[in-house]
Order: sequence, then C-alpha cells, then structure tokens
Amino acid sequence: MGESEIQQVRAELARELAGLTIPGALAATVEEHGGRPAYSDRDGTEWNTLTWADVRRRGRETAAGFAALGLEPGDVVALMMPNRSEHVLADLGAVHAGGIPTTVYATLAADQIAFVAADCAARYAVLDGRDQLDRWLPALERLPELRRIIVVDAAAGPAGDDRFLSWEAFTELGRERLADPAAAAEIDRRTAAISPDDTVTLLYTSGTTGNPKGVRITHSMVLHEAALVKRSSVLPDHPSGVSYLPFAHIADRVLSYYLPIRLASHIHFCPDPTQLTAILGAVRPHSFFGVPRIWEKVMAGIQAVLAGEQDAAKKAAVAHALDVGRRYVESQEYGNTTPPELAEEFARMDAAVLTPMRALLGLDRVRQASSAAAPLPEEVARFFAGLGLKIFDAYGMTETTGAITANLADSFKLGTVGRAFPGVELKLAEDGEIMVRGATCTPGYLNRPDATADLIDADGWVRTGDIGVLDEDGFLRVVDRKKELIITAGGENIAPSLIENHLKEHPLIGQALAYGDRRPYVVALITLDGEVAPVWAAAHGIDSTDLAALAEHPLVLEEVGKAVEDANARLARVQQVKKWRLLPAEWTAESEELTPTLKLKRRIVHTKYTDAIDTLYSS
Repeated sequence: MGESEIQQVRAELARELAGLTIPGALAATVEEHGGRPAYSDRDGTEWNTLTWADVRRRGRETAAGFAALGLEPGDVVALMMPNRSEHVLADLGAVHAGGIPTTVYATLAADQIAFVAADCAARYAVLDGRDQLDRWLPALERLPELRRIIVVDAAAGPAGDDRFLSWEAFTELGRERLADPAAAAEIDRRTAAISPDDTVTLLYTSGTTGNPKGVRITHSMVLHEAALVKRSSVLPDHPSGVSYLPFAHIADRVLSYYLPIRLASHIHFCPDPTQLTAILGAVRPHSFFGVPRIWEKVMAGIQAVLAGEQDAAKKAAVAHALDVGRRYVESQEYGNTTPPELAEEFARMDAAVLTPMRALLGLDRVRQASSAAAPLPEEVARFFAGLGLKIFDAYGMTETTGAITANLADSFKLGTVGRAFPGVELKLAEDGEIMVRGATCTPGYLNRPDATADLIDADGWVRTGDIGVLDEDGFLRVVDRKKELIITAGGENIAPSLIENHLKEHPLIGQALAYGDRRPYVVALITLDGEVAPVWAAAHGIDSTDLAALAEHPLVLEEVGKAVEDANARLARVQQVKKWRLLPAEWTAESEELTPTLKLKRRIVHTKYTDAIDTLYSS
C-alpha cells in the first residue's frame, strides 16, 4: 500500500472513531443490538448468557461498586481470573469508573505478582478463587497500596479480614449505589470524562532483563485495531466465537472483548483449555484463533486417528481428499489461479469427506481461522489446507495492540505472516529489523522511559526486535529475532535470562541456557562451575575433580535437580524448566559459547548443542 493510500485509510478511521471510547462503543452497540447474546458461560451442558444490554448494565453496576469502595480515576485494578463473564464485567466496571484494569497471568508466582502489582500501584484486585488467592497472599505484605480484594468464589476469602469482599457482596453494593441518582450521575460523569488517548488497559510483557514491563494501551489503540480487523475479515454479521486464551494475552483481549463490542458478537467462554474440543463442538464458531501449539496439537490428534485407520480403502479416500484440499487452497494463494476442474473436485471432496472431518473438530462453520504469537510452521498450515481450512497467520505484539500484518481471504501466502494492514506503515531497518508505525502502537511502557526510548525512535517507529524479509508482493516472513525472547508454541513470551539467573543462583551451576522457542515447553542446558564443582564434590565425599565425570555423578545430578526445582518454584508455570541436561564441559570465551565479557552467545549454543536440545524434546 502506497503512502497516499495509507494516509487515506488513516483519515477514514480517524473520522469513524473520532472521540470514541470503549464505553461509548458499548453504548452504541447496546442501542442497536442490546437484545443480542454477548457472553455465555457453560454450566454443565447448559449455557448462561448475557445480552449486550446485560453486559452494559452490569458493567455500570460494577463501576458503581468500585466507586463505592473508593476507586478514583486512574487507579489500577488487577484481575486474575479465568475466561468468564465476571472477568469482562470487572474490566468494564473499572473502565467505566475511570480506572485502569490489568489482567495478570494466572500462572505467575508470588514474587512476580508482587512486582507487577507494585509497579502499577494496584489499588484493587479481583480474583477468581482459592488458587489465585494462594498466589496473592504471600505478596500482600509487599503491597501496602492494595486496598481491597474481591473474590468471585466467596468461600475462598479469608474470614475476618475486611480487605476481602465477595463478588456477590461487591456487585450488590454496586446495584444499590447505581439505584441512587446521584451515584449513577457520578458514573456517567466519569465515563464521559474518558478520552480516546486514556489508557484502557495495562498488559505486562516480559523483557530480556527478566522484569516485566507494563504496556500502555489506549482506547484509541484498541478501537483502531478492532476497525482494522473488522475491515479485513470475512465474518458474517454477529459472529460467534470461543474465548480460551487468557485476557492477559493481547490476542484474546482484541478478539474476545474489544472486537465483539464493535461486531455485537457472541462469545462463549472456555475457562479450562482441556475442555476446548468439547466447547468447540458445542459452539461451532464462525471464527477461531489458535496459537501455533493449539494447531499442532489438533494436527497431531488427527494424524493419530488417521494412522490407526485399518480400512485401506477408507484410508486412501481420506488421503486423496486431503491432497485435493491442499492443492485447492494452494491454488488460491496470492498470484495463483484455481483450475475449474480442481474447484469441482474440491467441492465433491469437501462435501463428502472434509466438511465431516472439520465438523468432528467443531470447525465446520469457521469462516476465519487464524494464528499468531509465533510464526505458524508451514507444514502445519499446509496440513490444515488439506482439510480445506485456511489458517491466516498474522504478526504483531502487545506493543502494537496485536496484529499489524495478516494473511487475508483474498491475499494470502502460506508460510508468511501476510501483508501490513491498511493504514499501518511497515518497513525493514538496515539490519532487517521490522519497524512499524500507526495508530495501534503504544505510547510507551509504564514507569520505564528508558525502555520506551529503546522501543520507539524519534520518528515514532516501533522497533519490534524481529528480523523480517519482505517479498516482491509485500508479504512478510519473520526469520529471526534480535531480542533474546522465547516465544513458545503456546504463544507465551518468556525472558530466558530470568530462568537462567534463577538457575545460576546455585553455586554448582556455572552457566545455563533456557530454550523453548516455538516448542511446547522450556528446557535447559546447564554446565558446572569449574571452580566450585570440585570443592563441592570433595565436601560430599566424591574423589573426582573431572567436570565430565562429575556431570554424570548421581549426587551432582541430584543437587542440580534440586536447583532446578528451586528455580521453578519462583517461576510461572509456562516459564518452568520441564527437562534439563547437565553438560560435561564449561562454557568459556575460548570455547565460543561466551563473549569476552562472559555474555551468552545464544545462537552459538543453539547450533553446537542442537542434538542435545532435540533429545530433551524427543525423550
């Protein structure tokens, strides 16, 4: 897209979204589609559904509840809950009262919770139940600014502590206050005072230093992102969807919260990802977003079923249908033309084989399947193409409010992350770093002017830290990453240095490398400290001083195992080391794994120890 076209789209969006905020967008949707279903929670086999009018009414009641507890505009409300209606209502309540919600990953350890809540000076917290409460209790003494904690599961709150309030009592307080005309007018005044440039949420993302950074995301940013996604989608009016990724993840915030407000969508919550298959089968959504790991798991399940098929004729028929589906989707890639005979054959195979197969997955009504967070492996995309399902890979990050590029129905190339959205400026720096500028880019990090300066240059370009290649048609491939950040197959962003520093706190461990990029979990390569290990060995009755021999000694392996367990206890679940290997030699500058200043050369280690890493995933 040329410069003039970019500016034209920006001008159109500026007119469309002038002065609009999330409360304003919600009010407009309620006025036109208030009776339509908005959010559904599953209770056994039944669904409890809120309409859009219910959502706004209860969101304002929640706002009144926060105001009654003393929330002032600008106060931060920390949320730690699974995907459920109460999460949206608490978020909307904070926003309508002039507060700033931030969703905290439910897997964070107590130390991490304490850091995040202190960094944003959270005054209120809304937690789901006992598991979340157990993570917060050890951090409370370090959070003097935290005033009240609302617990959805009333039975989980400590008795006799007036800092805690049940969700039921909290919402009842809000209903009573909103019935007072003066209190209702106060909520209206606060909502009207919100500006499009005000922060609508803080989302914390890990940096290479190990300390998470709070990304400031504004009303304008999320509404622009929703508008760009809406313009590029092929969804029907009022589409249905499934929400299962945490709301701390920018993708689900956009796709299951901000975008549905604009589309009057119907979102079904899946609080337990292990129930995703059952939920998909019950809902049969029009859209589905899956991080690469989700798509990989589905593919593995299908392949296992196909491998177990004993009927040779049926197996051959399915293989033929999958081949037709793959060729048909590939024929629709940008620049290609679908032969009429292939289109006819696909129609037959789709009706007879492929649609029933997609129906078994609950994906037979999907009009828009997408993936992001980490590049989708091309072989996975081509496998699902065989099912007649186009997975549109996208690219973006929290700092850009999610996607800035995407493959679209009328312009896609498998193996790429698509082209820049209309209105988004994208370029490659001299070293190939992907640079982006547009209305969805963050103004910066909370309390981190240094990190903000590293992120955004003087001309407003956001440095993504990723290395990319643009082809002649403008399609982007992400080929490498400048910043030392792991993105797992599940889409979690993990700072490896945080894990490594925890491991190296044990004196036996000299160096450690955490690995998990595009993999299902984190593993670690560990080396002994060449000076400490022989001393430790002698103290424990081990005669040998040879590092290679010590690396195989049961007592040494047991002690390193304890060090890994101790590190894991201080890490979120997705950051924890699932498997590790103790190597027989040190890493030094002379052996190339370290720089002269003893910094880890990750690419060298990855290359030299490829087999060791692969073994940790295959064993």
